[in-house]
Amino acid sequence: MIPESLFTPQTNDWKLSLSRAFRRQADLLEYCELDVNGTTHGSETDFPVRVTRYYASLIEKGNAKDPLLLQVLADKREQQSVPGYSLDAVGDMAAMKAPGLIHKYHSRVLLTVTGACPIHCRYCFRRHFPYSDSSPDLQLHSEVMSYLSSHREINEVILSGGDPLMLSDQKLSSLIRQLNQLSHIRYLRIHSRLLSVLPERINPELVAVFSRFRGKVIFVTHINHPQELSGVNAQSLQLLSAQGFQLFNQSVLLKEVNDSAAVLAELSYRLFDYQIIPYYLHKLDKVQGAAHFDLPDERLCAIYRELCARLPGYLTPKFVNELSGRTSKTPVQCF
Repeated sequence: MIPESLFTPQTNDWKLSLSRAFRRQADLLEYCELDVNGTTHGSETDFPVRVTRYYASLIEKGNAKDPLLLQVLADKREQQSVPGYSLDAVGDMAAMKAPGLIHKYHSRVLLTVTGACPIHCRYCFRRHFPYSDSSPDLQLHSEVMSYLSSHREINEVILSGGDPLMLSDQKLSSLIRQLNQLSHIRYLRIHSRLLSVLPERINPELVAVFSRFRGKVIFVTHINHPQELSGVNAQSLQLLSAQGFQLFNQSVLLKEVNDSAAVLAELSYRLFDYQIIPYYLHKLDKVQGAAHFDLPDERLCAIYRELCARLPGYLTPKFVNELSGRTSKTPVQCF
């Protein structure tokens, strides 16, 4: 276990911290005290390496199999073409009703408000997403706002990306002002990896921005391993929960990262200690370049059955798969 005192943010300026992120695999490996010329290290050109200093500080030095390192380290296997793995694994493009607006499920829509993210996870299901052609216009009379206005069945807007918290406070405030004019939008959900990998971003100013939404605000963190939680990001997450925002977590079951019921159970307990409810455990989305993270179905189900035996019901995440064209997440049938 990495000591929680190992890293302390050196600045409250999250943009400055972000600018110091690792953008070259060789620099990350050197920081982690690993061989820069390792044989499995892959090309960074198609999907560049990006890792925040905070996240990197949680990686065990000298451990080439560290579960946090494996999530962000480019691998030669990403270049393999594997049958069944596609550029659009979850059918985002078919469900896009306006640039950047994805409407898959009846009462909720998702906005890909930015392509930027503070960390590039190698299994990311949007690693091939055409962000340049899918940027939503969030002005008052835009196609996106007109769609939201005319579809009264929509009561929830989900901000995604990239990572929506990469937007400035000013842009987030503007978006919230627009949404506040739509009386049927009652819930605002923010899906963010940034919550755990760039704790400097979570500050009283950001909390104040989201407090202006007149409905319920939900944050969904993306944490895959208990090692990703420390006293540092705990302080940031507590700012959100203290404001009354509901916190959930979703994880992805990944080979050699968290493919252990014991690890996943520890994660659920630690999340709960941080006032985060374990929400979803995702089967890997079959995106091109991520096949080496996948596991056979029988192995996945064996892990999940053991996890259910270890945890109380309120800490057991739903094991689901997101399949293109479905009207909801699909439960993985393990019993």
